[in-house]
This record gives sequence, C-alpha cells and structure tokens, in this order.
Amino acid sequence: MIDLLVKARDRLDQIGADTKPKNTEARPHFEVRDSEQGYAKLYDPTAEKENRYGVKIDLLDLTKETLPEALPKDRSMHINENPEVGSNPNRNKQHGFHFTADNCIGCHACEAACSEKNDNPAHIAFRSVGYVEGGSYPDYKRLNISMACNHCDDPVCLKGCPTRAYTKHAEYGAVLQDSDTCFGCGYCTWVCPYNAPQLDPIKGEVSKCNMCVDRLEEGLKPACVSACLGNALDFGVIENTPESREQTKTSIPGFPDPSITQPNIRFQQTRSMPDEMSRTDSMPLKYHKEEDGTFRSVVDEKAGKDKSWNLARLSSRENPLVMFTMCTQAVIGAFLMTFLGPLLGIDAFTAVKESAVYFPMLISLIVIQAGVLVLSTLHLGKPLRFYRGFNNLRYSPLSREALGIAMFFTGLAGYTFFEILNVWLDHWFLDAVVIVLGAFATLSALIGLYFMHCIYRIEARPFWNHWQVLTSFFGTMFSVGGILLGLFVITSMAIQGEDYSVLLSILGGLVAIGLVAESIGLVSHARYLNTESGEGAAAHYIQSTTFGKTYLLRNSLIGLGVITSIAVAVIAPSGWMAMTLVVLLSLTVVAALFAGRALFYILVIPTTMPGAFFWKNKGFEQHARDIGLADMPQVGVVPDLH
Repeated sequence: MIDLLVKARDRLDQIGADTKPKNTEARPHFEVRDSEQGYAKLYDPTAEKENRYGVKIDLLDLTKETLPEALPKDRSMHINENPEVGSNPNRNKQHGFHFTADNCIGCHACEAACSEKNDNPAHIAFRSVGYVEGGSYPDYKRLNISMACNHCDDPVCLKGCPTRAYTKHAEYGAVLQDSDTCFGCGYCTWVCPYNAPQLDPIKGEVSKCNMCVDRLEEGLKPACVSACLGNALDFGVIENTPESREQTKTSIPGFPDPSITQPNIRFQQTRSMPDEMSRTDSMPLKYHKEEDGTFRSVVDEKAGKDKSWNLARLSSRENPLVMFTMCTQAVIGAFLMTFLGPLLGIDAFTAVKESAVYFPMLISLIVIQAGVLVLSTLHLGKPLRFYRGFNNLRYSPLSREALGIAMFFTGLAGYTFFEILNVWLDHWFLDAVVIVLGAFATLSALIGLYFMHCIYRIEARPFWNHWQVLTSFFGTMFSVGGILLGLFVITSMAIQGEDYSVLLSILGGLVAIGLVAESIGLVSHARYLNTESGEGAAAHYIQSTTFGKTYLLRNSLIGLGVITSIAVAVIAPSGWMAMTLVVLLSLTVVAALFAGRALFYILVIPTTMPGAFFWKNKGFEQHARDIGLADMPQVGVVPDLH
C-alpha cells in the first residue's frame, strides 16, 4: 500500500505541475447550504492508530516509512481544477463507510443521490442496493445491502488496470479513477470483488465512486450518506464506531471475503437471521450460517438439474477474447514447432523448413496474429488508445501479457523477413540474426502465454482461479498449434505426392500431449469445484445444467480427439486414411476447444454483491434484451457495444 501512496504523490505532483486551470481562484469545492443538517457533516474527534489489518490509518505516517520527505499536509487535490485545500482536520486519514444493515429499508435514496450528484446515466450506478432473504411466513426476513466502492487498503483495481487510470490518494485514502486515461478494457471490473468500477458500453470507459472528495474537503459526508433515510449509512475515519452503533464487523451475509482487498467498510447487523439466506437475482447462490455465526456462500440449485444445450448463448461480448486467446496460442504453437524442431534435430521439421509451403505458412501466421491483435484492440471501449495498455508493467498482468505478445509478433515478423532475405543473400550473419530473432520470439511467446494465464487467476472470480487455466492455454498451444501446422504442411505435401507419414505421426503426438494436458486440467478443475462451495461451484452447476449437454459434448469431443491423435501418432497412416483422420481430428479438436473457451468466459460468476429482483440482475437484463425492453435506454439496460 505504501508504494501505491507514493505513486499517488508523484501523480498529484505531476498534475500540479502540468495542469493549467482555467480559473486558479480559490473557491469552495462544494457549495455548502446554510440549512445543511448536522447528520451530513463529518465528525471524528479521535482516531485509532492502525486498522484491524495492521495498516496505519494516518496515511502521512504510512508514507514516511519509505519517503525521506513528508508529504505536504496541505497539498491540493486539484478537484475540478480547483487549487483550494480543504480544512478537514482528518484530511490525511483513511476514511470509510459504515453500513448498518438493521436500519436499511431498501428505499434506494442513496443510489439516487449518488447518481444525481455524479450525473450518471440510467445504466450506470456507482452505489447499488441489493438484498438477500430467508425464512418463511410469518418469520420471513430480508437483509438489504447498500454497496459502492470500498476504497480498499489493497485495491486490486489499481494493480490490475493496464493504463494506470487508478490512484490511491493520501487524502482520505480515496481510490480515484481517471476516465480520460481509461481505454475501456474492463479488467478492473473483473478483479474487483464488489462490482464497484462500472464499464459504460456507450462511452467505452470505466467510472466509479470517488468518495465525494469534493464534499469531504468542505467537511460534509458523501451524498449517499447524507441522503440515507434510515440512518443506515455513515462515514468517517475507518475503525471509528459511529454514534448509536455498537458493531464494526468486516462482513455480513452476501459480502465477499474481505481478505482479498482489505476493504474500508464496516458493518453492523444485530438482528438474528435464518440459517440460510437466498439471493433474489438469477445467481445460483445462497448463504449458509456457520457455527460461529458467519455466512458462507453455497450453491443454490434453484434451476433444477435438467441438462440443456443453449448453444446460442455460447456467443457473448467476449467473443473477440475467445478468438484472440485461441488463435494466439495456435500461432505460437505452430511457430515454436517450426523453429525448435530443426534445432532439436527432428528431420520431419527440417523438411518443413525446406518445403515450398514454409514461407507462405510464416506469412499466414503473421496475418492471423495481426488479425486477432486488431480484433482484441477493437474489443476495447477506446481502441485508438490501445498503446496505453503498456503503462502498468509493474503490477498489471494485462500489461505484461500485452508486452509479451507484442514482442512475439515483432520477433515473428522479423524472423520471417530475415528468413526470406537469407534465401537471396545466403550469409552466415543472416543465419545468426534468424536464430536470435527466433529465440527472441520463442521467449516472448512463452512469457506472453504465462501472463495471459495470470490475467485470469483472479480471487474475485473463483471459477477461473485454478491452475487448469495454465494447462488449457499451454495445451491449446500444442493441440491447435499442431493442427494449424499440419493443415499447412501436410496438405501441401499430399498435393505434391510427398511422404508425410513421419511428420503426421509427430504432430499427432503433439496434439495428443496438448489434449491430455487440457483433460488433466479439466478433470482436476471439476473435482475441485464439486467439493468446493461458493461462486466457483455455482458456475460449475450452471455448466452442468444450463449448458449440461454442451458440456458433455465438449468433454466427449476432447476424449475422441485424444483417441484419434494417439492413433495418428502410433499408426502413422498415409493415403485416404491419413486425410480422413486429419480432417476428423481437426474438426473435433477445434470444435471442442472453441466451445470450451466460450464456456470459460460465459460461466464465470464473480464474488459480487447480491442484486435486486429486477435491475443489477443478469437474468432480468437478458430477459430485457430478449423482449426488446433494453431498446428503451431509460430503463437502464444498454446493448454491449464493444
């Protein structure tokens, strides 16, 4: 966290140096009305030294541990280009929300006040109110939950963002996001357990709660807190217990594991709750009370156990990522086999390098990789700002993956160019350059693939957070890469009447290795999810029911692919049998892996807060799109435009 605050200092110092406000005259950050009520004003006469996670609450003291000079206590935040510094005596202490679930009546006044102050459109809500319920008449109970950004001690959104659009400030401990820097990849919405960052598909950028720092500078609580009718929301220096409160718990039913980010929110919930609380949205989750009184998430089989196909639902807004990951892994696999095979003394690959199809194949690999890179860029909300994806190499796996794949593409293009040039000039120096560029492309590809897997190892998305992602990505490199290489070379050799049985046998073995690695990962993943509870197990429940028949078909096709590829490797067929097996293997493997990759993106359930019965409910949003209700933007559902 200290590093993040240091970064915040540097960022604000740069803003102070570079920004030339149109009006530098000091003026209030927020107009305080004469009739402002006392409950809307901040009041924290005392503060603890450390929070319950052992992190210092005084953020200036925290930064002094690594900075030789202290941060200025009266540094301007340049809110709306305003140089005035607030007079809040606790300005440099970590603040946070306090939510009393016993008091919340679910009126949504906090949600409305937040949206009104931030001028949000209907489909964006920085603060949302959802609920869980349990029991039966007459002892039915409902627990409302109001949630926004928790301005965490360890903000995963900041670390994940490839553009460095996030900053954690020493003022109030606010985690602020710059929409102008954001290029709309949405990765922060993946990693946040609380659904705080909101991706606007119309503007193509992310925005979020800013803690109402302009109001804090004037000694006022955030707009949502001031608007709360039931006195359920409060705000102040973290770990302080507000007046008329008796608890500062870190969790309530439906709240994700606080150890993921160490959120700055505290709860009170004294009313007894039923042993099981269910969600009213479409997520197949409920919350079971443990012996110590805490609640853990478990699967709610609300949709039954009937298996369906739902093939149409395999298509999603993540289709570009399905294509990008699959094709990139295939291109990497085909190149590595072509480059490393001759170096390892495998005669069949040496013959590939000397064949007439070698250079057309390399050029085709470049075209395929360039195409999916463009496709992944167009998936961004602001595609022309793609270059900002390299800004956060220190923290973001997305930045590291982007750099690794970009270097691989550069190495592949350079390798191809100098290979072609060497055919004309035939010089030892060009031989050396080709080897160096090939090694560079190989190393870059492996680094890029590793960080591509790291992107999905997210605690907030338990279905992804398993080593199966690694075996899947590297397995695809062998399986689809081997098929891609075979389609180029074996087809050419068959047309020319050359013997390709040895190469076919080797490629069959490589495809088998990839599929076996994929299978081992999938079996381990399924066993893990069958014994697990929570969002990961709920995603597996959907996989086994809503997509149950598709899931079984995918598994059967992978099994058929393993048998076929091993048969090809062992028998080394030729003639019509070989081409039949090649076509069968190609169609089987590609269909299975593309279906599996589509399921990978569709099934994941984040550790997000419960939604309401209508909005913030993915099931209802899909229903709204199906019946045309989403064509009315005032209702809060918009198409996924990117």
